Amino acid sequence: MDCPSCARKVDKSLRRVDGILAVELRPTTGTAAITYDADAADESDVIAAIEGAGYEVTGGTAGDGARGGESDGSESGGEENGGVEVAPPTEVWTSLRAKKTWVGAALVVFGLLFEFVLTAQNVGVASVLGYPLTLADALFLGAVAASGVPVVRDGYYSARNRSLDIDLLMGTAIVAATGIGYFVEAATLAVLFSVAELLEDYAMDRARDSLRELMELSPDEATVRREGEEVTVPAEAVAVGETVLVRPGEKIPLDGTVVEGESAVDESPITGESVPVDKTAGDEVYAGGINEEGYLEVTVTSTAGDSTLSRIIELVQGAQAKRTETERFVDRFAGYYTPVVVALAIATAAIPPLVISEPIAVDLAGYGVTFVGDWGTWFVRGLTLLVIACPCAFVISTPVSVVSGVTSAAKNGVLIKGGNHLEAMGEVDAVALDKTGTLTRGELAVTDVVALGGVDERTLLRLAAGVERRSEHPIAAAVLDRADAAGVTDVPDPTGFESLTGKGIRAEIDGETYYAGKPALFEELGFDLSRTRPRTDGGGVADGAATDGRRASDDAAVDGSEGRRGGGGGFADGTLAALEREGKTVIFVGTETALSGAIAIADEVRPGARRAVERLRELGVERVAMLTGDNEGTARAIAEQVGVDEYRAELLPEEKVTAVESLQAEYGEVAMVGDGINDAPALATADVGVAMGAAGTDTALETADIALMGDDIGKLPYLYALSHTANGVIRQNVWASLGVKFLLALGVPLGLVSVAMAVVVGDMGMSLGVTGNAMRLSRIEPERFE
Repeated sequence: MDCPSCARKVDKSLRRVDGILAVELRPTTGTAAITYDADAADESDVIAAIEGAGYEVTGGTAGDGARGGESDGSESGGEENGGVEVAPPTEVWTSLRAKKTWVGAALVVFGLLFEFVLTAQNVGVASVLGYPLTLADALFLGAVAASGVPVVRDGYYSARNRSLDIDLLMGTAIVAATGIGYFVEAATLAVLFSVAELLEDYAMDRARDSLRELMELSPDEATVRREGEEVTVPAEAVAVGETVLVRPGEKIPLDGTVVEGESAVDESPITGESVPVDKTAGDEVYAGGINEEGYLEVTVTSTAGDSTLSRIIELVQGAQAKRTETERFVDRFAGYYTPVVVALAIATAAIPPLVISEPIAVDLAGYGVTFVGDWGTWFVRGLTLLVIACPCAFVISTPVSVVSGVTSAAKNGVLIKGGNHLEAMGEVDAVALDKTGTLTRGELAVTDVVALGGVDERTLLRLAAGVERRSEHPIAAAVLDRADAAGVTDVPDPTGFESLTGKGIRAEIDGETYYAGKPALFEELGFDLSRTRPRTDGGGVADGAATDGRRASDDAAVDGSEGRRGGGGGFADGTLAALEREGKTVIFVGTETALSGAIAIADEVRPGARRAVERLRELGVERVAMLTGDNEGTARAIAEQVGVDEYRAELLPEEKVTAVESLQAEYGEVAMVGDGINDAPALATADVGVAMGAAGTDTALETADIALMGDDIGKLPYLYALSHTANGVIRQNVWASLGVKFLLALGVPLGLVSVAMAVVVGDMGMSLGVTGNAMRLSRIEPERFE
């Protein structure tokens, strides 16, 4: 199947079989999925119904290959890979249909040679019903038999299924032309249409190549350790929990977790990230990733059919079922277009000879046209209109664009789950971005270490790591990571650990009680933070730190006049205030009598986030907003860093929904970008929901309309550019197809358009044109934002 009209013919044939429960046809992949009641029908009934529509069944569960009539290069069923399918590559130019076409073409060439050049040798060779046949006529009839019989056969199947499609129209035209002795027209039409069909098969096969490339990413075999031995088995035979061995240069066969070894893995087939990712024990890997250099042992976490790559392919295939608004319009329009033009073709062939008794000369803008009442002339013109009535190029203009756009996106780590979402993304007027995990990494990290008093930075990190060692708070993990990165290996083991809810923690280190927590905790302990100054001998680094050269060795002394600890002045007005303005969380470390220092922690902005926001505006997005549940100060700081047009802070999930609705009311179409889990309500409310970092995350894949498989915010402008361009390509294809058909139709009554021109330009040319135009979407690639 190459186009929706092919699918409709198969669908009608299947629907007449008792016991058929559901039919899903995907012409762009050449596959069919049929659900039937085994008590009322069996597989042979299903196959017979498909063959009754004129198509061949290969692969799938049929198992024994082709049955029935000759293949025209179109196939149902196909290659399987972990539960996903696409029609196998076809030998278009060497198929039986192609061979018949070449024979027909050769006969037409020789026929034309005898008809118009070697006229003396064009002798009579036979007589049929009293009608003499010349050598040229015999050659033309041979061409009709070779190239036209498959067309007529397909037309017969269309008529039997009451499908007014291109096969029925062309078959009728060939039979009619032959029946009244227009052998040149019949043979030319048969050969040219057959060539057009082959070219269409070839173009669709090229469109399917991108899907086949996705399928080929995952290896068919895996090396598994079983009973202490290494064995090579099909990837489908590996069970969850088994250990696969992946050597340098090999592809990872299944999703899993690294249990031994370390290496850099190229995950571009899944996430689109061009830079290999370092993997060690405990890290996740995905089927299709390429092990660059080291040896890895991976415990399998999903079967071949459930791998992330398999789900991507399945969703890409399923994307064709979710038709765009343009596609629905095209189908509706074609339902009226074809019958109307067929009626005009019949009227053109029948009416002028009846009403024109004498030649009529007409001057059209200086071009003289003479209308005569000759039956033969108007029959050929009606035949030409019949060719133009075929909406093939018009109907395939949208599906091939969707397939090209969706598969191109998938190869770049962007999963678009339907043609409707591809179209919608290209029309958005505003983009709403979640903060945590989208504009920021979603992982806390220490950004500043400010030592106070006589404590140096290393000692401060040692004390902080010791106090935080038993905490499970994300802040504790960030502090421990920073201590490890700074080479602090003698982190003490705390005793008497206690969590002070909402404030911080307390623990004993080296026999002394230390605290780590918010500024408010230390103010409760009696410190005047506005009078605490950081040390300036290089031990601490922070914007806003005092630089008058005074060390803070006496900062913890008790100020008798104030009755509060402190002295030296200015921390809150300087460093603390500066850090908090930057949206950072500041924790202090110290005892009840002395501060050891402060540590600033923040969720770092993703590299390239600011450029991505700028690029969205350059591409035409009117408004870029940030929605976050974080506090006002942090939200403001992040918003300033990334350059969004507006931000809304301290939002609960239901308040994010309200924010999206307000953006829709003010700007129109809105895309919401989040992590696909806690942003689910907002993602569902937006016109397009986009999930970040969806690789390996079932929730994100199921929730969002579009999933960015990696954590690269730079893919967002690519997604918008691709979708916007795809919409332009679809419009170009639709209106170019209609425009060419319209111009050709205008020229037919005037005698300006021949049957050959109608086939070559209106059918063959436009089919190739719309397919080629759609294929250019694959050349759009993501920019890299650093």
